[in-house]
Amino acid sequence: MLQIPTYQDVIAAAARLDGHAHRTPVLRSATADARYGAQFFFKCENFQRMGAFKFRGAFNALSKFDAAQRKAGAIAFSSGNHAQAVALSARLLGMPAVIVMPNDAPAAKLAATREYGAEIVQYDRFTEDREALTQRLAQERGMTLIPPYDHPDVIAGQGTAVKELIEDTASEGPLDALYICLGGGGLTGGSALSARALAPGCKVYGVEPEAGNDGQQSFRSGHIVHIETPRTIADGAQTQHLGQYTFEIIRRDVDDIVTVSDAQLVEAMRFFAERMKMVVEPTGCLAFAAACAAGAAIAGRRVGVVVSGGNVDLARYAALLAGG
Repeated sequence: MLQIPTYQDVIAAAARLDGHAHRTPVLRSATADARYGAQFFFKCENFQRMGAFKFRGAFNALSKFDAAQRKAGAIAFSSGNHAQAVALSARLLGMPAVIVMPNDAPAAKLAATREYGAEIVQYDRFTEDREALTQRLAQERGMTLIPPYDHPDVIAGQGTAVKELIEDTASEGPLDALYICLGGGGLTGGSALSARALAPGCKVYGVEPEAGNDGQQSFRSGHIVHIETPRTIADGAQTQHLGQYTFEIIRRDVDDIVTVSDAQLVEAMRFFAERMKMVVEPTGCLAFAAACAAGAAIAGRRVGVVVSGGNVDLARYAALLAGG
C-alpha cells in the first residue's frame, strides 16, 4: 500500500530546507488585477535556487540519504529543472550525481546541470524509455534513484512553495483559487497538501498543455492514463503520465485539471516580460495562462499563481516572444 505523504511531511521538509532554499517572493501586478478583475498573488519560483521549484523536492529527498547512499550518490532523469535541482543538491550535500537527460533538452539546462557537477547521460525522448535506462544505470552503479515527481520526499518538498504562499498572503485573507503547473504532479500534489491544510476553501487547479493532457484524462477517468510524449513548448510538462503517489493526491485534493495552448503560454510569457520584468519559461507560464482564461470563475477572487521556473534558453525565449 502506498504511503501517501501528508502535510506533516511538508512541514518537516520546510525545516530541512530552511537556510538552503530561498523563500521566494510573492509579487503583485496591478495590470493583471485590472485586466482580469481579480487579485493575483504570484509565487515566483523562477527566483528559487537553480531557477525553479524543483530544488525544494530534490534537496529534501537527498538530505534524507544515509551514509551509504550519500557515498554512492543520486541518479535522476529529467528534461532540465529536476536535473539541475538534483545536481545542485548533490553538490551542496557532497555526493556524486548522474542525470539522464533528453538530447533535445534546452541548452541552458544542459549547461547548468554540468556546471553543478553532475555527469550527464543523454537519450532520445521519442524513441527511448528514460525510466528503464535510469533504472539500469542505478543498478549498475548502486546509486539511489530520485524520480522527478513520484516520490514522497519530492512531493513534500514541492509542497513548501504553496505553504509559503498561503502563509505570506494570509494577513489579507484566504486565497479563493490556486493555479499550479502540472507535469508529473509533484508540484500539484504537494501544493494540494498545503492548500487543503491551510486554506481548505481554496479551489485547486492543475494546468497542463493541451498537447499533453494525460493528467486531465486521468483525473476524469479515475485511473492513470498514459500518452505519447507531447509536442509542446512547455518542455517541463512533456510527461507521459502521472505518478502513483501524485495521482492519489490529485484525485483526492484537486478540484479540476485544465489545459492551455502553446499560444496562450507565449502570451503569458510576454506579459511577465513586459509588465513584470521577469523571465519565465513556458512551463512556468501554465498556471497564469489558465487563470487568464478562467474569466468569470476568478472575477473578484484572490488567486494564487505558482510561477514554477525561469530556466529557458535565451535564443528560444527571444524567438517565442518574437513569434518565431
